[in-house]
Amino acid sequence: MSPLRPPSPLRRGRHIPADAPVWLFDLDNTLHDASRGIFGMIDQRMSSAVAQALGVPADQADILRRRYWKRYGATAIGLARHHGVNLNQFLASCHNFDVRPLVHAETGLGARLRALPGTRIVLTNAPAHYARRVLKALGILQEFDGLWAIDHMMPMGFARPKPSPGLMHQIIAQLQVPAHRIILVEDTLRNLRSARQAGMKTVYLYHPGTPFARQQYGRDQYVDVRINRLSNLLLQAAAGHIPGSRGRA
Repeated sequence: MSPLRPPSPLRRGRHIPADAPVWLFDLDNTLHDASRGIFGMIDQRMSSAVAQALGVPADQADILRRRYWKRYGATAIGLARHHGVNLNQFLASCHNFDVRPLVHAETGLGARLRALPGTRIVLTNAPAHYARRVLKALGILQEFDGLWAIDHMMPMGFARPKPSPGLMHQIIAQLQVPAHRIILVEDTLRNLRSARQAGMKTVYLYHPGTPFARQQYGRDQYVDVRINRLSNLLLQAAAGHIPGSRGRA
């Protein structure tokens, strides 16, 4: 398997202590509330693209969109594997819209991210051009050191996005730090499961709009911390109260 491409740098290098944690942040429904507008736009465009590419009715296209997302972590992968659809062209067409009026995030997110110790990288199954536009619209692009998007996750020409266990191990190898110092912040439980199995720390940000999310009391064994708001995590982490950050095992 070809190695995972390094994350795209989002700003100039800065001094980070050698023992500092590495934070991996999911994008949609983690750094911003995609369910309030963006997901609806993507789902609509994706269903239309599926219907057009496969020549099927809209209701069948929507079923396939959901089925492939649940199975592979990205609808485009199912279309590429089973129907020969060009993955990059499909993703570009589905994410090519103005995100600025559709982004919603917590107030003061940039300042709180800035106070977070360690390296900060966005890890998303979305295409890089879309992720950059969303981060820029949120005003937090400059708060991240790097970006791993689905564009980077194509060893041997085939996408291996979250929740691929192989991806998680390649991330650890690429970062060259012990797995327990890497913290994945996510709204999708199955992605957290594969990260935890690889030895990473995990933070589950529950969002009711995430597909297949479930409300529950307590937490699964592969979830180290469960939160309902990202600001809670950032404030606690700045004080050293999150697994993987300074002062906490």
